[in-house]
Amino acid sequence: HRRFDYRPKTDPYCQARYTFCPTGSAIPVMKEEDVIEVYRLQAPVWEFKYGDLLGHLKIMHDAVGFRSSLTGKNYTMEWYELFQLGNCTFPHLRPGMDAPFWCNQGAACFYEGIDDAHWKENGTLVLVTTISGAMFNEMAQWVKYDNETGIYYETWTVQASPDNQSIVWFDSYECSKFILRTYQKLADLGAVFKKIQTNYTSIILFSGEPIYLGNETSIFGPLGNKTLAAAIRDFYNPFKPHQTVREFFVDLLKIIDRVILNHQFYLFYNLEYWFLPMKFPYLKIIYEEVPLPVGSKASFGV
Repeated sequence: HRRFDYRPKTDPYCQARYTFCPTGSAIPVMKEEDVIEVYRLQAPVWEFKYGDLLGHLKIMHDAVGFRSSLTGKNYTMEWYELFQLGNCTFPHLRPGMDAPFWCNQGAACFYEGIDDAHWKENGTLVLVTTISGAMFNEMAQWVKYDNETGIYYETWTVQASPDNQSIVWFDSYECSKFILRTYQKLADLGAVFKKIQTNYTSIILFSGEPIYLGNETSIFGPLGNKTLAAAIRDFYNPFKPHQTVREFFVDLLKIIDRVILNHQFYLFYNLEYWFLPMKFPYLKIIYEEVPLPVGSKASFGV
């Protein structure tokens, strides 16, 4: 996933259904000698828990919690879409504009408190490691860098096949990937993680080798490829970016239908368009184990 120099200003056209990070606050500076517990937080995306079709899918949201021993305060940190999931996955086809218009950014949100009931009753709230205040402060600096340079949300992982050793053409960039990067950063700083099973949700497309098509200017600009531009617009036409999570999954079914019938998918990734020659089993939502990291340097505990 490409890093960018800065986060672009959001276009006023992009309106969120729910405010992004409404109670967010700056990450505090901890006393270096503080001992901070780190919690793994995971819960189902409840909105479609009881949907007929979607009830059995393990679609989870991930976050990380912290508790300061010196102050007794709790904090939650997570990463999610500025304009909700549909906007990160599907573009708007705006009248008078040739190119699909994307409202796609993701970012970290940090706020005081851990909603124990939400994570415990519906999912997971478990201690994974303990760190010093100094390590927490170093992590906070890294979060700032990660947030300013990793700006686009990416829903899809694209692989050559369902095999474990399969080539990954494109990696997703969403809430769980941020949590995994955070854990890895803490491990690199010396955190030692408990040996517990940790699973994450991925939405995977299966494709032959992707074909690079170009960027917005080269496809939709004055010297662009009109036929290709029309094909891309046509592909995105049935999908609605402004939608609830339930509607998003209804659109997901439309995608599966089109992809299976036509064996094709147009992917927008790091501001570039790619053609995916789709192949069986086309799309899978999986909930699989990703182990907690092992640090890159010896640790003597905190």
